Order: sequence, then C-alpha cells, then structure tokens
Amino acid sequence: MPHWRQTLMSYTFLAPALILLAVFTFYPLLYGAYLGFTEYNGARFANNLPPQWVGVKNFETVLSDPLFRTALGNSVKYLLVVPALQLASLAVAVLVAKNLPGIAVFRAAYYIPVITSVSLAAVMWEWVFNREGTLNWLLGALHLTTPEAAFGWLNSEQWAFWAVMLVTFWRGFGYYMVLYLAGLQAIPEELEEAAILDGANAWQRFWSVTVPLMRPTILLCTLLSTIAALRVLEEVLVLTNGGPLNSTYTALMYVYAKAFQGFDFDYGLASAAGLIVALVALLLSALNFRLFHRDGEQA
Repeated sequence: MPHWRQTLMSYTFLAPALILLAVFTFYPLLYGAYLGFTEYNGARFANNLPPQWVGVKNFETVLSDPLFRTALGNSVKYLLVVPALQLASLAVAVLVAKNLPGIAVFRAAYYIPVITSVSLAAVMWEWVFNREGTLNWLLGALHLTTPEAAFGWLNSEQWAFWAVMLVTFWRGFGYYMVLYLAGLQAIPEELEEAAILDGANAWQRFWSVTVPLMRPTILLCTLLSTIAALRVLEEVLVLTNGGPLNSTYTALMYVYAKAFQGFDFDYGLASAAGLIVALVALLLSALNFRLFHRDGEQA
C-alpha cells in the first residue's frame, strides 16, 4: 500500500476524534481566550450585540479587584494539599501493591470517594463538620474539647478553608493511589530481586529502585494535582459557597460567579480571570518540569 494511502487511512480513522476535539475543546478554548479581550456582558448579550474589543482592560479590572486577589491567594494556598496528597497516595499505593489475600477489597475501598458524587459527599461532610457532628463528637471523646466549645467548622473563618481542603484530599486520594499503583506494578520484579541479592533493605530498595523508576508517574500525579488544586470549585460551591467572609473563595469560584451568577454576568471578565488562572497553572507546571528535570540530572 502506498505511503500516502496509509496516511490518508490513518487520518480517516482519527477524523471523528479530531472533529469532536475541535468542536468541543479547541474552539471553546480559543473563543474563551478571545472573550477575555472583549466587553461581553449581560447587557450586550440581552441586546444581541457582539463582543466589543477592549484589549487588556478586562485584565486590569480583574487584577485590581480585591476579591480576585483574595480568591487567587486562596487558590495558591490550596496548593498545600498537593504534597500531602501525593505522599499519602504513594505510601498507600506501596502498601496495597502487595499481593495479599483480600487486597482488592482495600483497593476498591480507597477508590470509592473518587466515584462518589460531590453532592452526596457534601451532605456527608456537612454532617461531619457541623456543631453536633462527628468531628466535634470525636474531639469531645478524646477530651480535646467540650460541648460548650464546639462550633461548626464550615462556619468558621479560621477553619473552613482547611475543612474544604480535607474534603479535596479525601476525594482525590484514591485516584492518585491508583495511578501510583499502576506505576509500581510496571516496575520489573527482576530489579527488586537484584537489589535484595545486593543486600539492600526495604527502605534502600524504595529510594534506589522504586522512586527513580516512578519519576514519570510522580511528575504526572504532581501536575494533575497542582492543576486540580488551582481549579477547585465543586467542593467550595456545595460546602461553603466561598464563605465565610470569602475565606474559601477561590479563583475558579470568581470565574464561575462572573460568568453564571446574577443578572450582571460578564463573560469578558470571567474569561480574563480564567486566562490568568491558566497562566498560573502553566507557570507552576513548567516549574514542576524544571525541578524534576534538574533532580533527574543530579541523580
């Protein structure tokens, strides 16, 4: 078969997926980026007026908005969940990677939060965090607090942020554990056996064999977790709606509010804010790549 015919056949098979990507991914992405440089609010939308080009005015407005700066700061602070989530996921993946009787049950149990709907998770965690909830009962049982000192964690400006972050940790833990488990199972057993013959203990085998071979998986999980932390929205929306006093208000919450809440929605400002968040995510992703590449060279 001629080479051009093979190429044509390959693109024919790829065409359906490429068309779907173009219509539902690339076009919305490019159009959203374009809206970030235009004025397109509720008034123009109601009067069927097209977007009006305003240059970087939307970016200046967003960056000068104290609420957006607070929201972006909260999103950056949310990155604290990334190292804790990755370390815990990797540690549990190492434990459940062993072929023990009934281990599949534990793997499935850890993954259940991933497939649990956010609305159902919200009901459960609101019951845990409320004033008469499980968390306060447990603290009281351990004599760490008293019933009079109990409070609603999601209503506390000091603790609501960390409570929502705990829910994010709970929801993402099983997902990254499965990715790490797949990476661990791809490591050839011969390398572990050779390290054992060389007299390496379990800790030495983990740092000298497992971690270096898991670097691509660790990088992938770190990137996914970093991006997910910056674009957290569902947990905030259903648990606190950004409160109390904007203590849990994130950058994606700001984008969502500007685009879809109220009658004064502004797609231009929402798109500009979204582009800023995307730029922060790209910079952090590049930093991750740089750090992993430098560590790989040193290794």
